[in-house]
Amino acid sequence: MTPLDPLNLRVPPVLHSLRYLDVTVSEPSPGIPQYLSMGYVDGIPFERYDSERGQTEPQMPWMAARAEPGYWDRETQSNERNKLIATTNLETAWGLYNWSRGLHTVQRVCGCDLLSDGSVRGSFRQGYDGRDFISFELGSGSFVAADGAAQITKRKWEHDGIVAERQTHYLKNICPEWLRKYVGYGREALECKEPPDVHVSGKEEHGILTLSCHAYGFYPGMIRINWLKGDELWDQETEWGGIVPNSDGTFHSWARIEALPGEREQYRCWVEHAGMPEPGIFAWEPESVWNSIPVLVAVSVIAAIIIIGLVGIGVWKLRSGKREGNGYDPAPSRNHGLNNPGAGSTPSLSLQKGRSCWQSSSLCSHPPRPACGSSRWINFLLFSCVKLSETETVNDFCILGLPGDFCRLLQDFGIIPLMGSWSHLSLQCY
Repeated sequence: MTPLDPLNLRVPPVLHSLRYLDVTVSEPSPGIPQYLSMGYVDGIPFERYDSERGQTEPQMPWMAARAEPGYWDRETQSNERNKLIATTNLETAWGLYNWSRGLHTVQRVCGCDLLSDGSVRGSFRQGYDGRDFISFELGSGSFVAADGAAQITKRKWEHDGIVAERQTHYLKNICPEWLRKYVGYGREALECKEPPDVHVSGKEEHGILTLSCHAYGFYPGMIRINWLKGDELWDQETEWGGIVPNSDGTFHSWARIEALPGEREQYRCWVEHAGMPEPGIFAWEPESVWNSIPVLVAVSVIAAIIIIGLVGIGVWKLRSGKREGNGYDPAPSRNHGLNNPGAGSTPSLSLQKGRSCWQSSSLCSHPPRPACGSSRWINFLLFSCVKLSETETVNDFCILGLPGDFCRLLQDFGIIPLMGSWSHLSLQCY
């Protein structure tokens, strides 16, 4: 709990961000390269390098079209140097942590943010096997060790001074310069802003009131969500969810806090996003949820009827295909789709993790993100369950997409968890 400080809350919002994520593995295999580097602008992947392909490649059309001559060759050379450094760091970690043989990884994340007041914020973090190892504080120019082994590296880097000097120069000068270039390349796409649709809900169990503040459909993906109690910022008591992408290209996130039921009116959710003219403060109004019970019941009944109807149609089609006997294949090709119903075939329900089935010309696809400023989609999508592995039940993946208001009612009543939980049924709001 910290005193409410407007200067602390009103940190200039991030206009644009540049991040590089590098991953090195000790035991590469087909499809898992020894070294992988991804570049992201505002959370959007714009370039990729991996040691299997051996070259840096664009991930966005605007990057492929506007990069200056020689750019991709220079990026490839830079990534090859970084690969050697990462491999050396991984070998060093063997000695620091006395690892046994097996699969180990080193991860590095570095980059910078352009803030609305014109200032720059930089960051550098390195970890092993998913755990923090060392980070760099740009303001103080010093390294922060996460454990005893990292202290050895910290002392070495700070003793020679060169590493800190290079990091400072990169984060303060080189990184912001390239970020501005990338924003210029993809300005039309990157400067599109969609404000969040904020919804506050509460649920009381065993004398504890859990307040949840959800932000839906915002773009770009940088957002700040905090809980206030009176005039105090309760950041240490707040549990945050990740910033999770939606299938339409926008994002959703949440912040949750536990409170005493009698203190409900003291809590407010504070949200700041680049798409909002100013930060917003939101409170829970429980009456608006309970008055919507008839709507919830009606939506549930309609959804059940449509789902049962689709299941019936699917069963009828399968039986019809068997009766026809024209080469019906019980395990159809993954290339079969609704728009390619070839003789004796049935639509394939093979999905990749993170994809959902859409009732459109293609059975499984990513719908495009709506144009900036347009109204949000109101899609009523039915769910499809897909088991990606017979042995890993955690990969059972079902998505139920509903219009935003109905969708949130289901969340408020705890009927369906949020998308991203990797439970058997996930919910996605539009």
